[in-house]
Amino acid sequence: MCSRREADSFIERGLVFVNGLSVSELGLKVDPSSEVTLDQRAVAEQMGLATIILNKPVGYVSGQAEKGYKPASVLLTAANRAKGDISGMKFSPASMKNLAPAGRLDIDSQGLIVFTQDGRVAKKLIGEHSEIEKEYIVRVEGDVAQNALNLLNFGLSLDGIPLKKAIVTRLNNDQLRFVLKQGKKRQIRRMCEQVNLRVTGLKRVRIGEIRLGSLPEGKWRYLAPGEEF
Repeated sequence: MCSRREADSFIERGLVFVNGLSVSELGLKVDPSSEVTLDQRAVAEQMGLATIILNKPVGYVSGQAEKGYKPASVLLTAANRAKGDISGMKFSPASMKNLAPAGRLDIDSQGLIVFTQDGRVAKKLIGEHSEIEKEYIVRVEGDVAQNALNLLNFGLSLDGIPLKKAIVTRLNNDQLRFVLKQGKKRQIRRMCEQVNLRVTGLKRVRIGEIRLGSLPEGKWRYLAPGEEF
């Protein structure tokens, strides 16, 4: 229903009921047979939380501004909303408030990045036990030998820790398709370096069930009703 932080806020505001009685004490122990319900005001708040997907261009950082580079969030303006947005959501300053990136996409990379107000979405995408796939199209320089492909799929380590199995396939002479279930800092670039490949272009095209599709570079849209990662 909500993240732990959101639940704490609802409890403090008296919007959580146990057996019909409002509770405001954080950490209150509740019998498993009790009926726990949420005030309709809280339900409406959860339903109204915005999740946005953006086609980030190269040259923008995912989070806070750094070293003179702008954060990708500056692109989330009314003018940059994609014309094909079918979510039915009306743009408002409130839908842009407290948006946070759910995952990284480095300054030299482009493609799909998610911003959300919803702690449930963030946990699903970047939580400790997340199993959500992220798909990338990667242009490389170097010899894409079969042994290199085998190692990219499984057998490499970063920072002394073995990487999870990946799905890496060759699209053509200089392009690879990566599907990962983890997101270490500059992971794909560092993986390629270990097999003597240099990344010259990297684009994320899918997160879970959500694809970048025809969303233009620099444009964004709301997650549509019924869409799930």
